[in-house]
Parts: sequence; structure tokens; C-alpha cells
Amino acid sequence: MAQESAEMSFWDHLEVLRGTIFRSLLAVTLVSVIVFCFKKFVFDDVVLAPTRSDFWVYRLLNMDVRMDLVNLEISTQFFVHLKVAFELGFILAFPFVIWEIWKFIAPALYQNEKKTIRGVFVAASFLFYLGLYIGYVLIVPISLNFFLGYRISEAVVNTISLTSYISLFMSTTLAFGIVFEFPAVIVILNKLGLVYRDTMTKYRKHAIVAILCIAAIITPADPFSMIIAAAPLLLLYEASVLFCKPRPAEDDLN
Repeated sequence: MAQESAEMSFWDHLEVLRGTIFRSLLAVTLVSVIVFCFKKFVFDDVVLAPTRSDFWVYRLLNMDVRMDLVNLEISTQFFVHLKVAFELGFILAFPFVIWEIWKFIAPALYQNEKKTIRGVFVAASFLFYLGLYIGYVLIVPISLNFFLGYRISEAVVNTISLTSYISLFMSTTLAFGIVFEFPAVIVILNKLGLVYRDTMTKYRKHAIVAILCIAAIITPADPFSMIIAAAPLLLLYEASVLFCKPRPAEDDLN
């Protein structure tokens, strides 16, 4: 452990942590303000793009999705604007937040550990954005196609509220962004000696069942959507196994 870290008291660590949290929140807030100012681009070209039938994913997958949103309360559009701006602020500021977390934990690491963990933190940002992108271009369109096409009776007409759509859009994309952090978490646990490759392979069948359950929760309950959602998660698990180091020989002897 680094000497300067060992000499710091509990209150010193707490003060450093407070600074980390403050700078992270400040970055998220500043980016959120910028996002808030670009309302037309954020909503028309990004957030609401999957509601239009000419969205490129629908043309690629030959889907016919038509959706008209309605607003039911007078203040909803303003608060939706605030909510989306803050959530996108967090998404765009994520690399800075990761950097702040890295600066906080780096002094507690040995020199030979820093290179590996630093690489993991860099990969975490890439994986987060990759998960967001897959959620945006695959899961959201598939979910909308399923839910809008589902009918309990022809007498019932779907009238979709703005808040309902925004909730599905943000929860789905963020869920995939977070889930795609799995390999980074596994590599860190492996470096700490808590998880090894043999453990990952031993519980592969359990992991497949868990992934299918996660895919069923975050997507509509139809087989096609579940397979589309589960496929990248299964690839993530196999990538985690690949990057996970085997158990040291001395541990096997014990």
C-alpha cells in the first residue's frame, strides 16, 4: 500500500472522499445544464427518435412502429426536460466520475496493481457507452415494437404518455449501460483474489440462467427480444472468463 495512503487518518480519507463526490456532482451538474440548453437536438434527434417510423433501426429490422405521445399534466414537459438533462449529464460525465473514483482508490494500491486497475477503469467507460448504445439501438426499438403491437382487445387503443415513454427509454438504456460493467467488476474482483477463472467456468450454467432471467426482466416477455438482450450479456460473461486469471497454484495446494 502506498506510503502516503498509510499515513492518512480516517478523517483525511473522508475529506478526500468528500472532494471526490463534490467534483463528480459538479461535473454532472455542469454537463446537465449544457444538455438542458440543447433541448431540440436532445429530444428530436436522440430521445424521441425511436418513436418515429423512419428510425433507421426500424428500416433495418423491417419493423412498423408508429407512436404518438401525449402529455397529461401541465408541468410534465418541464420536469421531463429536467430529468432527461440530469440523466444525460450523468451519462456524458461518466468518464470524469470514473477518473475521480480512480484518483481516490489509486493511492491505496501497490504499484504493480495500478496498471491493471487503471486499464479496467478506462475499459469501464467504453463498456458503459457500449451498453447504452446496444440498449438504444436494439432493446428500446424491440420493446416498443412488442408493447405497441400487443393487444388484449381491439377495443383498447394505446395512448402513450410522455412520462411512460421516457421511463422505458431511460431505464432500458441505463440498465444496459450498468450491466455492461460486469467484465470490469469481475477483473477487479479477480485482481483482489475474490474470483478466479475456474469459479467462472464452474458456475457458467448458473450464470446463463441468471442472464436469461435478467434479459426477461429488462425486455418484453417474448423469446425474440429475450434472445437479443441475452446474447450480448452472454458474450460479456465469456469475455469476463477470458480476462479472468486462473487460481494461483499455491491456492490449489491449500
